[in-house]
Amino acid sequence: MELFILVFAALFSVINPLGTLPIFVGLTQEHSSSERSKISLFTAINVLIILIIAFFVGRYILHFFGIGIDSLRIAGGLIITTSGFALLTGSFSKHKGMDKQRVKDDAYQRDAISLTPLAIPMLAGPGSISLLIGLYEQYGLWMQKLTVIAAIIAVCVATFLMLRCSHYIVKFLGASGINAISRIIGFIVIAIGIEYISSSAIALMRQI
Repeated sequence: MELFILVFAALFSVINPLGTLPIFVGLTQEHSSSERSKISLFTAINVLIILIIAFFVGRYILHFFGIGIDSLRIAGGLIITTSGFALLTGSFSKHKGMDKQRVKDDAYQRDAISLTPLAIPMLAGPGSISLLIGLYEQYGLWMQKLTVIAAIIAVCVATFLMLRCSHYIVKFLGASGINAISRIIGFIVIAIGIEYISSSAIALMRQI
């Protein structure tokens, strides 16, 4: 249970579905309630598939390019930290390369927006992928891996519920409420990133 809570909190903070809600509302404002539910479901499924693939296949990509786990954790920590700073400064969408008007114009040219831009890069970005690759190397027992998978599924379920209720959440919290919560999450994300960098730097120093 401790591992489940740890992974859930870290992954949920890095993915930050709350920061995606305003863009989701903007992209689906002309859709019906049933269509928004469908888009929310497919977005969560796409995120789940991407994260599961990253969790199991990412290590082989590292081995192919000869990248050590500590180097990956430092790189991932830098990405996570910059994401946290973007949340603190209110530039999270711009940090992920998501200009709202450009995203909206591009989305209307697509049959579905559940894969891109919602799943990639808004939710399943480099930070969450590098985090999961590091977790795979850190927890070698299959029971631990199953716990991580359960946490991934729980995060995707929470993401689906938040997207499904996004119009109500945005209306209730307003822009100021979302920004305030995003800044709190940003602080947590920065702490996660720094922890990754410091622990990996210490491990590299010990090897030297």
